[in-house]
Amino acid sequence: MNTVNKSCMAIIVICFVCSCSNKPKSAFDMNESQVEVRSYQTRAFDTTDRVILLRSIVATLQDLDFVIDKVDSEFGVVSATKLSGYSIRMTITIRPRGDKQLLVRASGHYNLKTIEDPAMYQDFYSALNKSTFLTSHEVD
Repeated sequence: MNTVNKSCMAIIVICFVCSCSNKPKSAFDMNESQVEVRSYQTRAFDTTDRVILLRSIVATLQDLDFVIDKVDSEFGVVSATKLSGYSIRMTITIRPRGDKQLLVRASGHYNLKTIEDPAMYQDFYSALNKSTFLTSHEVD
């Protein structure tokens, strides 16, 4: 092998090694604030009746002037948008937590950015607690 071929081979190897070490930051990296946001986005409810909880979520969102975009009862997902001079998009998921509870996670976005203000989620869950109380006591 002549020196030109050796030089080309060395450059190729160096480029390969450098490309492997310069991988972009992962989009799935999680920092402490994301875990904190998730903590106030999520609440546990002492019920296993997913349909009634889903109905309460839809009613709560409508009471808060959201327009329901999509409800998937099989997967327990509700998507809604609020248009009032601004646009807030909410996605709410329900999943089982053990044998006696359902876990609800509400994720709000304003201009494609996650809403990190805990007050918005507290207001939503306060309204949802009232709605589930009324639903469980058959008051509409």
